[in-house]
Amino acid sequence: MNTGESSRTIAHVDMDMFFVAVELLRRPELVGKPVVVGGDGNRGVVAAASYEARRFGVFSAMPSSRAKRLCPHAIFLPGDMSSYVEVSSQVFDIFRDYTPLVEGLSLDEAFLDVTGALRLFGSAVSIAQSIRSRVLDEVGLVCSVGIGPSKFIAKLASKRAKPIANEKGVTPGLGVVEVPSGSELDFILPMPVKSLWGVGPATLEKLERIGITKVSDLAVAEVSALKHSIGEAHAIHLVQLANGIDRSPVVSDRETKSIGHEETFSYDIFDKTMLRTHLVRLADAVARRCREDQLVPRTVTLKVKFSDFQTITRSSTQATSVTSAQAMVQMIEPLLNGLDVSRGVRLIGLSTRNFEEHEPQLSLFDDGSLTTDVAALDEVWAPATRAIDDIRSRFGDSAIRPASTLRSGRKPGASKWGPNDSGETLSSEE
Repeated sequence: MNTGESSRTIAHVDMDMFFVAVELLRRPELVGKPVVVGGDGNRGVVAAASYEARRFGVFSAMPSSRAKRLCPHAIFLPGDMSSYVEVSSQVFDIFRDYTPLVEGLSLDEAFLDVTGALRLFGSAVSIAQSIRSRVLDEVGLVCSVGIGPSKFIAKLASKRAKPIANEKGVTPGLGVVEVPSGSELDFILPMPVKSLWGVGPATLEKLERIGITKVSDLAVAEVSALKHSIGEAHAIHLVQLANGIDRSPVVSDRETKSIGHEETFSYDIFDKTMLRTHLVRLADAVARRCREDQLVPRTVTLKVKFSDFQTITRSSTQATSVTSAQAMVQMIEPLLNGLDVSRGVRLIGLSTRNFEEHEPQLSLFDDGSLTTDVAALDEVWAPATRAIDDIRSRFGDSAIRPASTLRSGRKPGASKWGPNDSGETLSSEE
């Protein structure tokens, strides 16, 4: 069937157990063992699991407490987000050698529109095999590649290309799976309807209630009959996917919407002074990431999740953008002081948005005074901030840190999957 997508060739590249694979590069003695990256405490979450751990039913986003019950001999590693970001950058550099149209979905997967690369590099399968070979040779990691005439088909194909783990063992993956234009329906119609984008647990339950369990059922369904269960817009979208229709383009260089970090604590915190200490560490990490990306924000947002899981956010916006952690803390501190933390705080986060691309410069005719206390503080700290960045670039991240970071023993952004049993707080980043 011609779905109108024959003019495009899309690849979806998905790294195999990425976080675990990066850890195994520096811990080869753990190869072949059930390894889990994530927080191993009661509030921890599985970020990634080796195929040996998946044999026991351990998967990402699962509570770590359940993972331990399923696989008591699993080896938990806290993870190192900065390393994953660095390795991801190396992998994406390889992708961009084949096409500038690279749309990253996360650190470990991306869509590539290779339509214009076919004449230069050969068939789509040849490109996929070349990418896999280079990622393995240059980075030491394995990836799976799906190829199709649309993003939707390519993503399903990459899943078919990956290894399969079950109680009997681990079956090696195909590595590359191509779904040629015109064969989309042969590929997707036999699949369960939960395979489609947008079919989560709630939608799946509604579809099954009206007898739709396979993609083939949905492909012939009338939108008028579906809209009462899942809404008209959602029904139109899913019926199109079920018929192999997806015209969404590969969008490269997405605009950064926000940069932030957040931390889940091993125990609830009731002390604002302690919370401020954590905010100082978060601000240090966030401000540095902003400077590295040459993005200077005007808005800083405080996120707080209480012990009863209620989550609130409060934002502060300045007329001028800021670059230093000290200015960010000054913006956020009144928001923290205005909160009642008597319920106990489970998680705290700090994020930035409303970016300008370059640090603003003072006018030659400016008298040196800035309009707000925050801007003045940012200006005062500018020389020290540049010196701190220089020290870290020469001697590493641990060469200079806020005192609160030294006391905690962990830098913000190292991991994002909840606290571990030692009582450390682990962080996440946006």
